[in-house]
Amino acid sequence: MPAQSQITPPPRDKELRSRVRLFGNLLGEVLASQAGQDVLGAVETLRKGYIRLRKEDNPPLRARLAKKIDQLAPDTLSHVVRAFNLYFSLVNIAEEAFQHKERRRHVRQGGPLWRGSFDHTLREFNDQGISADEIQSLLDRTLYLPVFTAHPTESKRRAVMHALRGIFLTAEKLDGPRMGKIERELVISDLRNQVQVLWKTDEVRVHKPTVEDEIRNGLFYFRECLFNAVPRVYRYLDQSIQRVYGKKEGVQLPSILQFGSWIGGDRDGNPFVKPATTEYALRQHMSEVLCEYLRRVEDLRSKLTHSSRLVKLSTAFIKSIDHDLERWPGISGEHPNRFSHEPYRRKLFIIHNRLHHNLDLTRARIENPGQVDESDFPWRYVNEQEFLADLELISDSLISHGDEAIARADLLDLIRLVETFGFFLLHLDIRQESTRHSEAVAELHSQLHTGVDYTELDENARIALLCKLISESGAPADRSNLSEPTQETLQVLDVMANMRNEVSAKAFGTYVISMTHCASHVLELMWLASLCGLAGKRNGEWFCNIQISPLFETIEDLTHIEEVMTRLLDEPVYVNLLSASGNLQEIMLGYSDSCKDGGILASGWSLYKAQQKIIRIADSHGVECRLFHGRGGTLGRGGGPTHDAILSQPAGTVHGQVKFTEQGEVLSYKYSNEETAIYELTMGVTGLLKASRHLLKPEPADDNEYADIMSLLAQNGEDAYRDLIDRTEGLLDYFYECTPVSEIGLLNIGSRPSHRKKLDRSKSSIRAIPWVFGWAQSRHTLPAWYGIGSALHSFASQSETNLVKLRDLYRAWPYFRAMLGNTQMSLAKAEMEIARQYVSLSEHPQQARAIYRQIRQEHDRTLELVKKVSGIDYLLEDMPALALSLSRRDPYLDPLNHIQVKLLSRVRDDNADEDERERWMEPLLRSINAIASGMRNTG
Repeated sequence: MPAQSQITPPPRDKELRSRVRLFGNLLGEVLASQAGQDVLGAVETLRKGYIRLRKEDNPPLRARLAKKIDQLAPDTLSHVVRAFNLYFSLVNIAEEAFQHKERRRHVRQGGPLWRGSFDHTLREFNDQGISADEIQSLLDRTLYLPVFTAHPTESKRRAVMHALRGIFLTAEKLDGPRMGKIERELVISDLRNQVQVLWKTDEVRVHKPTVEDEIRNGLFYFRECLFNAVPRVYRYLDQSIQRVYGKKEGVQLPSILQFGSWIGGDRDGNPFVKPATTEYALRQHMSEVLCEYLRRVEDLRSKLTHSSRLVKLSTAFIKSIDHDLERWPGISGEHPNRFSHEPYRRKLFIIHNRLHHNLDLTRARIENPGQVDESDFPWRYVNEQEFLADLELISDSLISHGDEAIARADLLDLIRLVETFGFFLLHLDIRQESTRHSEAVAELHSQLHTGVDYTELDENARIALLCKLISESGAPADRSNLSEPTQETLQVLDVMANMRNEVSAKAFGTYVISMTHCASHVLELMWLASLCGLAGKRNGEWFCNIQISPLFETIEDLTHIEEVMTRLLDEPVYVNLLSASGNLQEIMLGYSDSCKDGGILASGWSLYKAQQKIIRIADSHGVECRLFHGRGGTLGRGGGPTHDAILSQPAGTVHGQVKFTEQGEVLSYKYSNEETAIYELTMGVTGLLKASRHLLKPEPADDNEYADIMSLLAQNGEDAYRDLIDRTEGLLDYFYECTPVSEIGLLNIGSRPSHRKKLDRSKSSIRAIPWVFGWAQSRHTLPAWYGIGSALHSFASQSETNLVKLRDLYRAWPYFRAMLGNTQMSLAKAEMEIARQYVSLSEHPQQARAIYRQIRQEHDRTLELVKKVSGIDYLLEDMPALALSLSRRDPYLDPLNHIQVKLLSRVRDDNADEDERERWMEPLLRSINAIASGMRNTG
């Protein structure tokens, strides 16, 4: 294999290389003492050998390395794979810490901060003449809402994430200003011990995680990181506003961050998510956030030791304590006069006891669902607003006697946490496929004995009937004879009604309907919701306690958005319900399935046009609209840097709010460490503010010529993609045989099945995640780039001026620039010579070689055209840090891919007995984990 020469040579990074070297040495020491010389020797042979091959191809050396891999026993091979995997994890830590250090250095220097920082963004706004009042107006409309999902792409166990977090924190001590030789040796010794423990921690799950496991895993990021990161984000934004606009302008910072979740609510394709699962998720959310509040209230109680003999408290605050003691005489415990002259401590003691009743009640419900008497917990807060009101009373009182700085410290942090997380922590979205609702409506309608078969009605008749039924707010259905699926559909809606009262009115986000094909799909769910008390008329007035988000996923669905949403918003019954729920229509756009369906170019452009249509329809109907972007972690599923992704949305379509899915390896990358979370949240919020600038000052619409060119590119790109995926004989066989996708299904990384139908080798059966995961593991990465080269080549070859036009697009249009930037990243992670090795696994060798040649030709064409249009000599020339990161990993990924190919051939060998194949399965599954870690990509 020729040396990789398409990526920019790495920049100078002495400090980072030093830290990577330290981690590498510690890992080597652990391998020598714990794994033995055989393992260490194999690791070093492969590591040094493939580094040499990266610099210069050497066929005899390549053959010796392949022979070395062949000779390794299963146990040794497992340890070799684990060693490389652990190396990647340590490199990730080193890089993350280095990036933190660079950002801190920027702050210390006091100059302009990085693009996307609050400081840089607000200075840019100020230079553009945007006033403090306009900043206030923009912030009042801002909501940044990441939604955590449990799609099966995260290959790290929670125990491993805890261990890596510990190593990160310990390594940070090495950068301390007073680190002497002895202290440094102690820290390094501690690091060695932690690496040794991590070496002895199994990174592969023994059992497939349950949904309950996934719910608990999702809470890790809040406990370890976000509870501290979120208040700091607010602090930094507040400080930047005051620094740029001045404190006297009085810009008040509203709550602009919220978080959502699908974990325990997404039942589309996951048979293990039941109504009781959703209740469990909500109660775990509440328990987690209450524990954090209790900890912070306890901390405040030790700090706010003001004496009533030395300060004059606000009248409202004094009355609140008297009211509490009168209402709950026993709330002060065995010492009613405790803190009698320290009123803030007294109030916080009362708050602590009230919160504890909330927590005790929640835990009792988790342990004994349906068997708990609320009256046993009389002190509990009814809702988060009561708790927030108590905290604000303390704040107002502190400010009244000259302690504003104290009020705006830890107490303000807690207030902002409560504004962000309430008692719900996360807005839980429910997701279900449209046919489940259609079947339930048909079955329930048959109870009405109207003589009309709902399944035989056309779309207009269905809409008319559903609107009539919703308006009548009829009696609840007789559920005794309903089918199990219909009963469960109604039970989910019952849970939504009940848990809004138990946890919070904000406990749920939206109910997402996947495979929304027509307006009646939304109205079907609305009628079912009305039967469960979530919507309808009450005393002649419309009410609606459910927000429905239609999900448009395939290329065809995206083309129907205008028709579906216009029909829906033209219906008075639905408009009344929408108005009653806040007049905000959320619409979800699916990146993964549209990309799998028609390729990255057609998917991206269809989504772009769909957003323009949606906003146009919403504006014409006087409805606020929030777009919910179903982005995956990888570029082949809509992933990429969030800041640039938001800025690349169509002009005028971002109206202060953005909601998007975060999953898998993206969660652990962004939210495992506090500093990284602060950076990522900041970059997302500033991207949102910039993209919403048109709300303050009109901005030019997209150039029509750009759109015309992009439409041509998308059409040609889709043709090329479908030519490969839909019209090339044996392509699906190639995918299943020349990637480890079948074995990925054996990896215990998610509760949801990887296929909709077992043993079905079809594009419609395999889910988008394993589709991308399989191509990534085998280093094709084609979902993220296939068709782009053909499209660019076709357009550029039509005229001598067309290449110039493409370059103009790249310079002037954020959408096109972001698209080609993401293409560079995906091409940099592709290795077509390694992909060729996987072709040897095919049961149809001649056919597979032809398919590989077709893929390789498109890869080379895309590489050539992307460089020409972007005006670069090397991939990632404009992203040197990423280029360095990938170049550091490549020599370690190479042996893993060769090992994986060998293991796949052994596991799939029909001539070997079952025991023999099973011996090779463990190192194979570990290789999947390791490659995912090295590429920082799964699905």
